[in-house]
Amino acid sequence: MTIKTYIEQELQRYLKEKNISDIQIVLQHPKEEKFGDWASNLAMQLARHLKKAPREIAEDIKAHFKLHPDFVSKIEIAGPGFINFFSSGVSLYGELQSILEKGQEYGKSDLAAGRTAQVEFVSANPTGPLTIGHGRGAVLGDTICRLLEAVGYQVTREYYFNNAGRQMRVLGESVRLRYLELLGQSIDFPDDYYQGEYIREIARAIFEEKGDALRDESDITYFKDKAEEAIFTDIKNTIRRLGFAFDVFYNEKSLYDEGKIDEVIAALRERGLIAEREGAVWFLTSKLGFEQDRVFIKSTGEPTYRLPDTAYHVEKIKRGYDLIIDIFGADHIATYPDVLAAVKALGYDVSRIKVLINQFVTLTEGGEKVKMSTRKANFVTLDELMDEVGVDVTRYFFLMRNMNSHLNFDLTLAKTQSDENPVYYIQYAHARICSILELARERGIDPDAEAQLSSLTAGEEINLIKHLTRFPATVEGSAVNYEPHRLVNYLFELATLFHKFYTVCRVISDNKQQSLARLALIRATRTVIANGLNLLGISAPQHM
Repeated sequence: MTIKTYIEQELQRYLKEKNISDIQIVLQHPKEEKFGDWASNLAMQLARHLKKAPREIAEDIKAHFKLHPDFVSKIEIAGPGFINFFSSGVSLYGELQSILEKGQEYGKSDLAAGRTAQVEFVSANPTGPLTIGHGRGAVLGDTICRLLEAVGYQVTREYYFNNAGRQMRVLGESVRLRYLELLGQSIDFPDDYYQGEYIREIARAIFEEKGDALRDESDITYFKDKAEEAIFTDIKNTIRRLGFAFDVFYNEKSLYDEGKIDEVIAALRERGLIAEREGAVWFLTSKLGFEQDRVFIKSTGEPTYRLPDTAYHVEKIKRGYDLIIDIFGADHIATYPDVLAAVKALGYDVSRIKVLINQFVTLTEGGEKVKMSTRKANFVTLDELMDEVGVDVTRYFFLMRNMNSHLNFDLTLAKTQSDENPVYYIQYAHARICSILELARERGIDPDAEAQLSSLTAGEEINLIKHLTRFPATVEGSAVNYEPHRLVNYLFELATLFHKFYTVCRVISDNKQQSLARLALIRATRTVIANGLNLLGISAPQHM
């Protein structure tokens, strides 16, 4: 049992005595050490139920709480009624031993065991390579999947795409025109067609395969299909390079082929939520409390994003997932509420759907906005970025800020190969520990030997242990709140505490028992750093 589990158990016992069952206990780590190791606002939560002042309730909770020498040594009440819990030394050493025993499993939990989650992200149509804009969503999506898996979810990574419609027609025509250029024809290439070098590469591959056999071919189907195949191969290779793969590629076109779009329109029409005006089909969101209605099908006959996405979400729900997560760019912020409203109007429970919006990315160097290359057109591809700074740095920088914040990707810092670069700072800590353990073996000391952990009493040692024991709660908090940056911040703080410890405390000395205890401590630190970096999809090198 951990300190956190013991505190939760005692607080649950108090709630049971008061016949209260609808309160969720929240425990957090105080920002200042003087406020203990865990804090709860339970007294404030109970004020409405018990009709008492929060501080009075907090004192009552304190009086009912059973202190335990292995877990909680004392309780203090602070401010308007915060309850601060101070862990005992025994419990800290016990959790340190738990890290050593659990190894790669430390930090994982069964919080969501038996539950399923579907996470849709990237979902770029196959009209070009993935850009740095797609990159942030890709890394966030995969990391959130890893975090959900760490707390017990069975996760499906899903990519939703559309290979039909105007965009794909323009793609096919773009390739056809570049193919004709290779045949020596003078082409007036439209400005609104796809401009990148990748279009020429696809056209060149077709020319090498077909020669001039398609010179008079006006049907763009072959060109479109070859472009889609090439671009999807490129996209999948980029994703694989990032360190993951999708379980499902879901084609929007199947929603039309299987009649799912017609079913949505018919069902909403039955509910009086569809109308035809000005040649278009409208979803009457004004009847659902929105300021204005939304177009589902334009007067041209082309559906807007909202219609197929409504049908897609209905299919997601029908598949029976306990949790459905959409990770969208900021350009979706105005459309997803309409989709959820339509799904809800159709009688489905949308509470299991969580929409996460990640803000735009700006690439900067020396404080100036930059373009790294125009090889693929007027955007920076995700592959170009990884070529420039590497996969680990790419992933870390996309994760280091809250997804709700605009991200300035500092290329100067990202290319810095020193501990000024935050990802290297963390990796250096792991590599340094590996080097110390190697040195211990060279000197005839077995770093895995049993150690007297209670001899770790220096301030730097205790601070490091306390932070290590917070790893499971950090993983859980990052997972349930869909906030990978929490784990990023935790690991940076852990590396900082380790470097402080290493500076002050000599790990290998003539004092064998002290050396063994400190070696055990850095082994635990190495485990937590490696486990945390793995959840971020970042490597934990042994040498740098």
